[in-house]
Amino acid sequence: MDQSDNRKSPHILTAASNLLGFSFLAITSITSLGLADRTLLDEILGFCMFACAVSSLLSFASLRTRSRQKSDRYELIADVIFLVTLVVLTAAAGLLAVDIISFSH
Repeated sequence: MDQSDNRKSPHILTAASNLLGFSFLAITSITSLGLADRTLLDEILGFCMFACAVSSLLSFASLRTRSRQKSDRYELIADVIFLVTLVVLTAAAGLLAVDIISFSH
């Protein structure tokens, strides 16, 4: 299989930009529920927003650069940042669920 057939950058770009929007929505929800003062969720989601933006930029750079070596390097870094962001966002979703449940009682 040709290496160009296995490009992840377009998928990372799409998913990371969607997660960036989701993080904005989650921070807005946390603030409107009054949970921002009681938890670290807004800081965690702020990190996720920044990481998604960096991952999106690196993924875009990977698509636009003409150097195959730079493109592969940008794609790898974007992929790792995206994976870390997914793990952190999953943990934040669990914390948010616990906070909402405890807030309603």
